[in-house]
Amino acid sequence: MVGVTIAPWPPADPSTCLHCGAHVTDRFRRVFGDDRDRAHRCGECDTYARLSRGSAAGVDVAVPDPETSPGRHGGEADA
Repeated sequence: MVGVTIAPWPPADPSTCLHCGAHVTDRFRRVFGDDRDRAHRCGECDTYARLSRGSAAGVDVAVPDPETSPGRHGGEADA
């Protein structure tokens, strides 16, 4: 019998955002993702301003992150 090694983590699904797990299309990953077509952020967890500057490719960008800067994702900060 041949031994099989099983990784202790589930395989990464390339059709999901690495940050929030939301579904991302192949086209989104090709256009905005990193050099391996992986999306580190997506429209569910980040703003277009950040995505278009490289956040989906895993690049740190100067635009404030909506998760750490309230009111940056299409609305006002919660009181």
